[in-house]
Amino acid sequence: MNGHAFTLAGARLVALPSGALHWPDEALLCVSDLHLGKSGRRARLGEACLPPYEVRDTLARLERDLAATGARTVVCLGDSFDDDQAVRDLPDAEKAWITTLQAGRRWVWIEGNHDPGPVELGGTHLAELPAPPLSFRHIAQQGQSGEVSGHYHPKTTIRLRGRSLSRACFLVDADRVIMPAYGTYTGGLRTTAPVLTALMRPEAVAILTGSAALPVPLAQAG
Repeated sequence: MNGHAFTLAGARLVALPSGALHWPDEALLCVSDLHLGKSGRRARLGEACLPPYEVRDTLARLERDLAATGARTVVCLGDSFDDDQAVRDLPDAEKAWITTLQAGRRWVWIEGNHDPGPVELGGTHLAELPAPPLSFRHIAQQGQSGEVSGHYHPKTTIRLRGRSLSRACFLVDADRVIMPAYGTYTGGLRTTAPVLTALMRPEAVAILTGSAALPVPLAQAG
């Protein structure tokens, strides 16, 4: 799967090129910030329209990751929908698709700042999930260890073979992982942003998404 393996608080994890995080020993797959329904929300608010395909594109990638990893637990790490109305506006076909993905799996929706968790859909709805030695929450907290969070949609640019390469990325250090946004139409926050540099240790690594998960020292990312 061209993932990058690393260890956090003793847990063996794999950053996948898609932006999902795999915990093989627990058969767990974590995705963050799907922001399903973003194109519909923008149209509803009279903003510039986006092609209305992002829900199906995001669910198709998630389906592939589930098939490839065999995950039996799925943690959606907050902001799974762009707002509460996006859950209600989800077409029946996409609702049925999510139900199919949930079948036979433990499915945990973590509360985000855009949505409190899609209570209309199946699964468990939590503010955060303790899963020792790790903990899963939407927004990182200072002073934590073994923390997996999302919210910031980190992205970075590196020079590779004389060309600039910009990608969403994981941020990883000895204390935490900050996940990239998994959704198709999500923007990003530069890894040099003060809120991210304040959270991450100087020796942190950025793991770029794309055709393969590419780790680079955070100090070399921009």
